[in-house]
Amino acid sequence: MKPNLIVEDLDLIDYETAWKLQDEYAVEIAEGIRPPTLLLLEHPHVYTFGRKGNAENLLWNETQLKEKGISTYWVDRGGDVTYHGPGQLVGYPLIPLTPLPLSQGERGWGEGRSDYVGYIRDLEKMLIGALIQFGIASGQRKGKTGVWIQADVHSRCVNCKPEDRKKPAKIAAIGVKVDARGVSRHGFALNVNPDMSYWDGIVACGLNEPTVSLADLLDPAPPMKVVKEKVTASFREVFEEK
Repeated sequence: MKPNLIVEDLDLIDYETAWKLQDEYAVEIAEGIRPPTLLLLEHPHVYTFGRKGNAENLLWNETQLKEKGISTYWVDRGGDVTYHGPGQLVGYPLIPLTPLPLSQGERGWGEGRSDYVGYIRDLEKMLIGALIQFGIASGQRKGKTGVWIQADVHSRCVNCKPEDRKKPAKIAAIGVKVDARGVSRHGFALNVNPDMSYWDGIVACGLNEPTVSLADLLDPAPPMKVVKEKVTASFREVFEEK
């Protein structure tokens, strides 16, 4: 059997602290002294730019960023700019995508997982499985990373612009890194009930497309605790079965 997955709920934690914690845990996982770990958390308001980040996709100036209490970071994940903030569930899976030394009888998390793109597709599959538990049909889009709802679902959003309700919308973003030892970092961000006005300050992921949350589609929005439970169960289903 595989080593047990540890799920740590860090509640609200600043971005830099969580980033450093990922580095610390990833070293321990690569050395075989920590099992695969999923960090679930929320961040204070922050914009992060990935390896494909374009500064022009930050639309607010320094004064506006300060007024809104937003920090900015350039980080080592894939993708462009994204937003994290209270009400958004962020997940950082720290799992070995290449085989590690195992105890007798253990099956590695890295078996069949050296495919970087396949790992991203599995994260999308995991989130799609969690969302359906709330009655939200979502899916993948060819050539794009993340999880999306189609226009017929988006049309339920009473808070969205009328012209946007006719389009697909992104409900979860994904940006990851796999380090030299094959351990994943960064991960996914699912919009549960954040202040959606913070997306006005960026061209999210470099795409000029609508973004939506569970709170836009469900009344009342599910509690964060329940969303964490559904995501954890779906994560185990997708990743522990392989």
